[in-house]
Amino acid sequence: MTGVSTGGAGSSAAASPPCPSQLIPNLPDDISVQILARVPRSQHPYLSLVSKSWLSTIKSPELFRTRSLLRVSECSLYINLRFDSSFHWYCEQTLQSKRALVPLAPIPQSLIGPSPSVLGPKIYIIGGSINDIPSNNVWVFDCRFNRWEMGPKMRVSREFSAAGNWGGKIYVIGGCVVDNWARSINWAEVFDPESGSWAAIPSAIEVRDKWMHASAMIGSKLYAMADRGGVVYDVGCGEWGNVPKRLDLGWRGRAAVVDNVLYCYDYLGKIQGYVVEMDVWKDLRGVEKGLPTFLCNSTMVNLDGKLCVVWEGKGSGKLVDIMCAEIEVKKDSDGGLIGKILRLDVILVVPKGASIAHCLAVEL
Repeated sequence: MTGVSTGGAGSSAAASPPCPSQLIPNLPDDISVQILARVPRSQHPYLSLVSKSWLSTIKSPELFRTRSLLRVSECSLYINLRFDSSFHWYCEQTLQSKRALVPLAPIPQSLIGPSPSVLGPKIYIIGGSINDIPSNNVWVFDCRFNRWEMGPKMRVSREFSAAGNWGGKIYVIGGCVVDNWARSINWAEVFDPESGSWAAIPSAIEVRDKWMHASAMIGSKLYAMADRGGVVYDVGCGEWGNVPKRLDLGWRGRAAVVDNVLYCYDYLGKIQGYVVEMDVWKDLRGVEKGLPTFLCNSTMVNLDGKLCVVWEGKGSGKLVDIMCAEIEVKKDSDGGLIGKILRLDVILVVPKGASIAHCLAVEL
């Protein structure tokens, strides 16, 4: 009968499965991914509602790799607050044209004195103690998918160590008592995410008894501050040295590095910057009237090339404001440091007694 297929090639063609639908009709998927990658992250929740294929793409590693290659990635602020004995993580997001902190999945373990470090889209929480017992655990938070996972364990258990990243690797110094050969040889370690393993960094015997209370990466050098003095490890050439005395005397509280200048606050609570090549501290001028005195419970981070300061404000009653300021910093013609406040507002309201544990910037 004419028009009725009874088998053969025509039957096979009719029975073949349909082609998967394209992300955007009439466009190759690789082009569609580049289009979606250019959309700001604040709009991703809306994109994910279009279809299951868009939702899968928005959450895919391919999209984040494409954003990085296109140089359209954005820097997001992540904050860790401590309430009593528990820790709460937040990420700053734009909601209804306003920026606010959004709660994230809690870390599986509450750790005292861990060392955070950021590598790509992941936050590494290194070591820390549980019930006063140092741990060699490494918890990894994947900021793309809002989830925690256990990373490769360190060779040595640590708390209050110094950590920094350079060249796609994480370096950790100290935070352990060197009372045996294993701790001595692994006093400093480096983590390579490509191999997923930790390796010992050779270090001089005279620097191995340091407990660290602050650290910063300036160029290729990791500065690790102890109670008295400190050490410097040059990642580029593998050499150890001592922290300059002037830097040691002026470094107070949390610090951030912007354009190779280390910023913290002085004993009067004013922001100052240490210029490495000049071995000198200089006041950050231009922000005195807009910012309070920083004497405690504040922290700083380099947020997309700007100095971001987060601190505990006044609040009212049993609540307190978590404040945030973004400052554009640069050197003037005389080598002085000039700041311009670009933003100053309340980003979260929390119960009194909460403290700021960590402040990090992640590029996504």
